[in-house]
Amino acid sequence: MSLSRTLSAAAGALALAACASTGSAQTVTAPAGAVRGATDAGIQSFRGIPFAAPPVGEMRWRPPAPPTRWDGVRDATRFGAACVQPTPVFQTLYSADIGRTSEDCLTLNIWTPSTTAKAPVMVWIHGGALVTGSSKETLYDGARLAREGVVVVSINYRLGVLGWLAHPDLSAESPLGISGNYGLMDQVAALEWVKRNIESFGGDPDNVTIAGESAGGLSVLYLMGSPLTRG
Repeated sequence: MSLSRTLSAAAGALALAACASTGSAQTVTAPAGAVRGATDAGIQSFRGIPFAAPPVGEMRWRPPAPPTRWDGVRDATRFGAACVQPTPVFQTLYSADIGRTSEDCLTLNIWTPSTTAKAPVMVWIHGGALVTGSSKETLYDGARLAREGVVVVSINYRLGVLGWLAHPDLSAESPLGISGNYGLMDQVAALEWVKRNIESFGGDPDNVTIAGESAGGLSVLYLMGSPLTRG
């Protein structure tokens, strides 16, 4: 066999192997709606799933509202937008892949080894000083941990002034007379979504661990002290 034919055969075999390892995941129908993700090396991923209504317009500087259940099957093969944040002066490992930003950013991502198991769940909260960051950063890819039998969820939350502003005028508009901590409320809303829906993705809703780094670790401490996250 000539060298060119040998190389062509090898390239064809590699292409077939890639097709076998990467493709569409099964459609999952959860209480929130039906989603279709992707499969890579046996791990199914579902990305950009909204866990709250878009916090825009009248919902800006308000607690997150439940999302509207969508009709049909939602494409969950791409990450959602990162939350609005300052543009970094210098690119770092954390800022290199932020990509598009939007106020409509309250989405989460799921990596699961099986949609029929009842595996432990880890919810990951990204860092960034509560001002920058995103759940779609390459450093936070959940596939490797999912290969160890864990369902991994990464979440977005509002950042900077949109996530943490406290102001007397906003407090006056609030039924509770307080303002601020909207980003923390987003994290609680994401945990509530996980509680209601994660079983459809092979996770155990009664075995959820929250983890994070930097501002994400700080958020974990706050959430541990909140009665809203019990159970």
